[in-house]
Amino acid sequence: MDSKIKVVKTTSENPDFLSLIKTFDAYLWERYPELKANYWGNNIIELNPNVVVIYRNEKPVACGCFKKYDKIAIEIKRMFVSPEARGLGLAQRILQELELWATELGYSVSILETLHKQQEAISLYQKVGYAIVDNYEPYVDSENSVCMRKQI
Repeated sequence: MDSKIKVVKTTSENPDFLSLIKTFDAYLWERYPELKANYWGNNIIELNPNVVVIYRNEKPVACGCFKKYDKIAIEIKRMFVSPEARGLGLAQRILQELELWATELGYSVSILETLHKQQEAISLYQKVGYAIVDNYEPYVDSENSVCMRKQI
Protein backbone atom coordinates (compact mmCIF):
# COMPACT_ATOMS: atom_id res chain seq x y z
CA MET A 1 0.00 0.00 0.00
CA ASP A 2 1.34 3.43 -0.94
CA SER A 3 1.63 5.80 1.95
CA LYS A 4 -0.09 9.14 1.67
CA ILE A 5 2.08 12.09 2.76
CA LYS A 6 0.56 15.39 3.82
CA VAL A 7 2.53 18.48 4.86
CA VAL A 8 0.83 20.93 7.21
CA LYS A 9 2.04 24.40 8.18
CA THR A 10 0.92 25.08 11.73
CA THR A 11 2.04 26.53 15.06
CA SER A 12 3.74 25.17 18.15
CA GLU A 13 0.31 24.80 19.75
CA ASN A 14 -0.56 21.95 17.36
CA PRO A 15 -1.19 18.84 19.52
CA ASP A 16 0.47 16.55 16.94
CA PHE A 17 3.60 18.71 17.00
CA LEU A 18 3.62 18.64 20.81
CA SER A 19 3.26 14.85 20.80
CA LEU A 20 6.15 14.43 18.34
CA ILE A 21 8.34 16.76 20.44
CA LYS A 22 7.58 14.74 23.57
CA THR A 23 8.76 11.59 21.74
CA PHE A 24 11.81 13.46 20.41
CA ASP A 25 12.81 14.68 23.87
CA ALA A 26 12.51 11.16 25.31
CA TYR A 27 14.79 9.89 22.53
CA LEU A 28 17.36 12.62 23.18
CA TRP A 29 17.29 12.13 26.95
CA GLU A 30 17.94 8.43 26.44
CA ARG A 31 20.83 9.11 24.06
CA TYR A 32 22.30 12.07 26.03
CA PRO A 33 21.46 11.56 29.72
CA GLU A 34 24.42 13.72 30.73
CA LEU A 35 22.94 16.77 29.01
CA LYS A 36 19.39 16.67 30.30
CA ALA A 37 19.98 18.94 33.27
CA ASN A 38 21.58 21.92 31.54
CA TYR A 39 20.92 21.64 27.81
CA TRP A 40 17.19 21.44 27.33
CA GLY A 41 16.55 25.06 28.17
CA ASN A 42 17.82 25.79 24.65
CA ASN A 43 15.05 23.66 23.16
CA ILE A 44 12.02 25.13 24.84
CA ILE A 45 9.66 26.22 22.10
CA GLU A 46 7.90 29.42 22.94
CA LEU A 47 4.81 30.17 20.86
CA ASN A 48 6.09 29.58 17.35
CA PRO A 49 4.07 30.35 14.22
CA ASN A 50 6.51 28.54 11.88
CA VAL A 51 5.97 24.81 12.41
CA VAL A 52 5.69 22.02 9.85
CA VAL A 53 4.16 18.62 10.65
CA ILE A 54 4.22 15.77 8.16
CA TYR A 55 1.52 13.12 8.24
CA ARG A 56 1.88 9.67 6.72
CA ASN A 57 -1.43 7.88 6.27
CA GLU A 58 -2.95 10.57 8.50
CA LYS A 59 -0.54 9.83 11.39
CA PRO A 60 1.89 12.58 12.48
CA VAL A 61 5.39 11.20 11.83
CA ALA A 62 7.76 14.16 11.38
CA CYS A 63 8.14 17.78 12.38
CA GLY A 64 10.38 20.81 12.44
CA CYS A 65 10.15 24.53 12.97
CA PHE A 66 12.17 27.70 12.75
CA LYS A 67 12.52 30.86 14.73
CA LYS A 68 14.01 34.22 13.87
CA TYR A 69 17.71 34.36 14.79
CA ASP A 70 18.50 37.85 13.46
CA LYS A 71 17.44 40.16 10.61
CA ILE A 72 18.56 37.77 7.86
CA ALA A 73 18.73 34.36 9.56
CA ILE A 74 16.36 31.77 10.91
CA GLU A 75 17.31 28.91 13.18
CA ILE A 76 15.93 25.45 12.44
CA LYS A 77 14.64 23.80 15.61
CA ARG A 78 13.04 20.53 16.72
CA MET A 79 13.69 18.47 13.58
CA PHE A 80 12.37 14.96 14.21
CA VAL A 81 11.24 11.97 12.18
CA SER A 82 9.61 9.05 13.99
CA PRO A 83 11.63 5.84 13.74
CA GLU A 84 8.93 4.10 11.69
CA ALA A 85 9.04 6.87 9.06
CA ARG A 86 12.81 7.21 8.66
CA GLY A 87 14.39 6.59 5.29
CA LEU A 88 11.49 8.13 3.37
CA GLY A 89 13.08 11.52 2.74
CA LEU A 90 10.83 13.29 5.23
CA ALA A 91 13.62 15.20 6.98
CA GLN A 92 14.68 16.68 3.64
CA ARG A 93 11.05 17.53 2.93
CA ILE A 94 10.71 19.33 6.27
CA LEU A 95 13.88 21.33 5.60
CA GLN A 96 12.67 22.29 2.11
CA GLU A 97 9.33 23.44 3.48
CA LEU A 98 10.92 25.45 6.31
CA GLU A 99 13.55 27.04 4.07
CA LEU A 100 10.94 28.02 1.45
CA TRP A 101 8.70 29.48 4.15
CA ALA A 102 11.64 31.46 5.56
CA THR A 103 12.57 32.87 2.13
CA GLU A 104 8.95 33.90 1.62
CA LEU A 105 9.29 35.88 4.87
CA GLY A 106 12.47 37.58 3.64
CA TYR A 107 15.20 35.53 5.31
CA SER A 108 18.31 34.48 3.37
CA VAL A 109 20.27 32.33 5.85
CA SER A 110 19.39 29.22 7.81
CA ILE A 111 21.37 28.07 10.83
CA LEU A 112 20.96 25.08 13.09
CA GLU A 113 22.55 23.20 15.95
CA THR A 114 22.69 19.47 16.42
CA LEU A 115 24.60 17.20 18.74
CA HIS A 116 27.89 15.57 17.77
CA LYS A 117 26.49 12.03 18.21
CA GLN A 118 23.76 12.80 15.64
CA GLN A 119 25.90 11.67 12.71
CA GLU A 120 22.84 10.82 10.59
CA ALA A 121 21.54 14.35 11.04
CA ILE A 122 24.92 15.95 10.31
CA SER A 123 25.21 13.90 7.11
CA LEU A 124 21.70 14.87 6.04
CA TYR A 125 22.31 18.56 6.64
CA GLN A 126 25.59 18.44 4.69
CA LYS A 127 23.85 16.59 1.85
CA VAL A 128 21.36 19.45 1.47
CA GLY A 129 23.95 22.23 1.58
CA TYR A 130 24.62 23.05 5.23
CA ALA A 131 28.24 23.60 6.25
CA ILE A 132 29.70 23.25 9.72
CA VAL A 133 30.57 26.63 11.23
CA ASP A 134 31.89 27.90 14.54
CA ASN A 135 29.32 27.45 17.28
CA TYR A 136 27.00 30.42 17.69
CA GLU A 137 25.23 31.64 20.85
CA PRO A 138 24.07 29.95 23.04
CA TYR A 139 26.24 26.98 21.96
CA VAL A 140 29.68 28.68 21.85
CA ASP A 141 31.10 26.73 24.79
CA SER A 142 29.21 23.48 24.14
CA GLU A 143 31.57 20.67 23.18
CA ASN A 144 28.57 18.48 22.30
CA SER A 145 27.12 20.92 19.76
CA VAL A 146 27.73 21.08 16.03
CA CYS A 147 26.47 24.29 14.40
CA MET A 148 25.73 24.56 10.70
CA ARG A 149 24.76 27.28 8.20
CA LYS A 150 23.29 27.54 4.71
CA GLN A 151 22.33 30.33 2.31
CA ILE A 152 18.67 29.85 1.37
